[in-house]
Amino acid sequence: MERKDELIHIFSRNIREILSRVSVDFDEVQEIRLRAAGPLLMVYRNEEYYVSQSGALSRERTDAFIVAKNELKETMEYMSNHSLYAFEEEMKQGFITIQGGHRIGIAGKTILDESGIKTMKYISFINVRLSHQVKGCALPVLPYLYEAGKEICHTLIISPPRCGKTTLLRDLIRQVSNGSKDYPGLTVGVVDERSEIGACYQGVPQNELGIRTDILDCCPKAKGMMMLIRTMSPRVIAVDEIGSREDLEAIEYVMNCGCKLIATVHGCSIEDIRQKPVLRKLVEERIFERYVILNCQGKIGNIDQIYDSRGTQLYKAPYHPAGVGWDRQECVYG
Repeated sequence: MERKDELIHIFSRNIREILSRVSVDFDEVQEIRLRAAGPLLMVYRNEEYYVSQSGALSRERTDAFIVAKNELKETMEYMSNHSLYAFEEEMKQGFITIQGGHRIGIAGKTILDESGIKTMKYISFINVRLSHQVKGCALPVLPYLYEAGKEICHTLIISPPRCGKTTLLRDLIRQVSNGSKDYPGLTVGVVDERSEIGACYQGVPQNELGIRTDILDCCPKAKGMMMLIRTMSPRVIAVDEIGSREDLEAIEYVMNCGCKLIATVHGCSIEDIRQKPVLRKLVEERIFERYVILNCQGKIGNIDQIYDSRGTQLYKAPYHPAGVGWDRQECVYG
């Protein structure tokens, strides 16, 4: 209930009352979407539901609560503590991050100047993406990511949307940074372009990323990777959702400096990555030493397969015969 109370206060009074009547575990709510003159929607356990005035969730739109434009205006006022101007820099990128690390995606009319997007007004679309920490979710992956038990490997996490790649990345950063009796703690530099990994609020990360972690918040990935190498001497760089040509150049720079990289990308397989012109080079030149592929079966961050740079399968999750997900791990290493 504590998490639910923390979340619903950022909405307009009317929507707050509706959400207070929703009887689901808010730790498993992923998104809440508001669109002017559109139905109130919630993504819960990877499934989308309409929310009614009574707080009931349904797959049918019939009884869905319709969000009025003034509800969005009031919601933005609450989300910004009535100081929307304080978030102008973030709004240029289409989101703001609030206390608790929750990211609020916004869309409306953009205002341009000679340098690009200046700000946004007439906000008519809001997507609240709830911040989730699942401490320990990276534990099953760690043994596959260390070479000879000590050296972390260049690692690429491949995942379809909403399968927990950022959640897994976040816990990997924490565990690599803190270290353990089996693995030494390493200095980790995080480039958090959309404030999703550390979820910094007024410069302070809301998510726990480890005692040896430094964060560049709201910084373009390519520039941030180079900045961290030059200024913070990281042993590991972590970034979310690579894909641009600039990212590729920065990745090569990071690796040539002897720094390890942990990154994520959207996709369902290594073959998916090969189909993307910019990323194909990473696979063909065996830049990454480990590929961790996630699926949407069962829990968030569920590991499907792990491969090395040569395409040797190190791990494959067996499918539960009852069709309820992957329920155990089987080592096929070596």
